[in-house]
Amino acid sequence: MSNRWWEIVVKCEPVMEESVFWRLEKFGCSGTATEIKIWENENNVESQSALNEQILIRTYIPEISTQLLDLAALSLWLEQDAKLLEVSTPEAKWHLIDEEDWATNWKQHWQPAEIGDRFLIYPAWETPPEDSEKIILKLDPGAAFGTGTHPTTQLCLESVEMRLYSNAETQTIADLGCGSGILSLGAVLLGAKKAYAVDTDALATKTCRSNCQLNEIERNSLIVADGSIEKLIESGEIFDGVVCNILADVIVELFPQFNQITHDKSWAILSGILISQADMIADVVEQNGWTVAALWKRKDWCCFNIRRSEY
Repeated sequence: MSNRWWEIVVKCEPVMEESVFWRLEKFGCSGTATEIKIWENENNVESQSALNEQILIRTYIPEISTQLLDLAALSLWLEQDAKLLEVSTPEAKWHLIDEEDWATNWKQHWQPAEIGDRFLIYPAWETPPEDSEKIILKLDPGAAFGTGTHPTTQLCLESVEMRLYSNAETQTIADLGCGSGILSLGAVLLGAKKAYAVDTDALATKTCRSNCQLNEIERNSLIVADGSIEKLIESGEIFDGVVCNILADVIVELFPQFNQITHDKSWAILSGILISQADMIADVVEQNGWTVAALWKRKDWCCFNIRRSEY
């Protein structure tokens, strides 16, 4: 008899997407995908304002490791997260499916996507076109964050593309909180000299290594390690650029150490930041001797392009 899995579906406002991803990852879920849906407000179906964009986040966890009480607790945590963000409470539902279904069930909701001017993100299980003029980045995210569907990932990858438009071969990049590795992979595919990718989640670094092999990237071109900024400090490397797509509170905690891994003309890309958190991040950036060069926004999210000094 095959093992069974809980399929969990969370319906929430788009602004909650990253916090829900983080919560599901902490819960132990695998294979997370997002769908965008438009619902009608039942109280006012004739009004244009009655159209309400929400998202469905679908993920999976083994039945053997999760009880109904655990799922109820997850629902409560999601409700608490929504209160902190001052948005409506997510709706979480779950049901059991057979093992042979779960691994492919979420994949049907994720399709190839163009990001920026140069990238075409392709699921590992699809066959990419042979005649594409785009840089094809093959990806199997597993349970790690970073498929290219989230606005923060798109903003970061577009920023990396801009930063590496010229002289990419001279740039050494640090990817802090690498997730699936999409940003460091993108940097290397754009021609970066070398990239270092770190994450505190061992599943993420395992996924990143797998995606390196998938894209035929040599080990000495993209170095992957478990840990956080301390691993980058221990490496002794001084980085030309740092990419960091994680929660804003974590950026605030780690940013004072950025000067230990960069030089006076380094740049950084910071995202995972709600627009409402932008002032907080700007203050931390300036207090540590960095300058905000640009602030890009998409939906409820923003991305900081910063540098250590004028040049």
